[in-house]
Amino acid sequence: MSDPTWISLLPPVLAIVLAIWTKQVYLSLAGGLWLGWTILSGWDPFEGLADAIQGTVDVLGNDGDARAIMFTLVIGALIATIEASGGVRGFVNFLERNRWVNSGKRAQLLAWATGMVIFIESNITVLVSGSVARPLFDRYRVSREKLAYIIDSTSAPVCILIPMNAWGAYNLGILEGLGVQNALTVFLEAVLLNFYAIFAVLLVVATIVWGLDLGPMKKAEERTRQGKLLWPDATPMIDEEVLTPPPNDRIPPRAVNMIAPIAAMVLFMPVALYITGGGSLAQGSGSTSVLWSVLFGLAVAWGLLLAQRAFSLDELVRIGLRGAGGLVPLALILLLALALGDVVEALGTGPYVAQLTAGRMPTFVYLPLVFIVAAGIAFSTGTSWGTFAIMLPIAVPAAMTLGLPLAPFVAASLSGGIFGDHCSPISDTTIISSMAAATDHIDHVRTQLPYALLGGAMAALAFALLGATL
Repeated sequence: MSDPTWISLLPPVLAIVLAIWTKQVYLSLAGGLWLGWTILSGWDPFEGLADAIQGTVDVLGNDGDARAIMFTLVIGALIATIEASGGVRGFVNFLERNRWVNSGKRAQLLAWATGMVIFIESNITVLVSGSVARPLFDRYRVSREKLAYIIDSTSAPVCILIPMNAWGAYNLGILEGLGVQNALTVFLEAVLLNFYAIFAVLLVVATIVWGLDLGPMKKAEERTRQGKLLWPDATPMIDEEVLTPPPNDRIPPRAVNMIAPIAAMVLFMPVALYITGGGSLAQGSGSTSVLWSVLFGLAVAWGLLLAQRAFSLDELVRIGLRGAGGLVPLALILLLALALGDVVEALGTGPYVAQLTAGRMPTFVYLPLVFIVAAGIAFSTGTSWGTFAIMLPIAVPAAMTLGLPLAPFVAASLSGGIFGDHCSPISDTTIISSMAAATDHIDHVRTQLPYALLGGAMAALAFALLGATL
């Protein structure tokens, strides 16, 4: 659509409403996808259906999208391999032997700390944190919804605060493309003003330390204390057999079988960014580097287990395939979400939302409105990265024209994107957090929303105060 109108909002709105109403994420995404292509086909529902199918197929023709789906399957293989090796049990046993984790509160702090340390890529963060902390949460009767909230709030909010990862490389590339001088300096200044990301991380600490259980989270905690991991009608986002494979009695549980592959994966990320960027971390390919890193971590895990004679090569292949199979539902969701993102882009949904307020606001309210508009785009589309690509080219030139410092406008755009993505039920990070915690997706969205809205309100106020000083 060359001239987007309010009609461009209908597909993401339909997907969001259906997700909340039916609890069927697949059908919700498919419904939004079908409606989007139906609009583009001149409201012909049958042509729209054919175009929706072809649009989904075309996702695999995009290198970055194909790598994201392949990453999902490989991370499933890595998780299954680490679990089968006894690495997670060994790590948990190590923590308990040393009395590092002996209560529900410490289990929550472990999940938070893991998210803070593994900041290379948001999906890796939630998957690793979920795998490590989930057995401890179940043992000490802390709700899986609480785990999903903690790992979701320490994934994208932490990753956006770090310049030397895939998130930093992506946004630095956008800033440099906009002609920003000293883009790294501007980004670092924006990090200190990224109020939502900072508040989200601190709010998790407050929730853990003071037992701040808001609304639906309080009911989830009460249910778990009674020994019920999930609500009766809940549907976990992952096959439990992938999470709890049969124990391997050939070798004792060893923490190194979890720590070494994860450390290898994390440490290889900057190396991959350097290689793919031709000697520049900022120019590296985030999707390629993430995939390489996970494959490297899987190779290290296999090498360790072969050296310990824990499994044969044939057994490792079978374990890997089982793990990849367990994440096929997530790969399907990502495929549909990426296809929906493509049709939303074709409809011009993001630019339409952004243009509603562009050029119509006084200077002192510009920052909070940039934050709110970015949040609206991210919530509607389910992607923070897409929001950054839309908002930064609007906010940065506006700041240049007004002669105002760039960092606050960059911060408001990034912060709003994280906030909207954090609230959206069609966000891939939100979906993967539900999967990593093995909880119902809509239950995760409902329990997380009060915390996200509280952090968003605080961030909007902070940007308003900052804007008044410009």
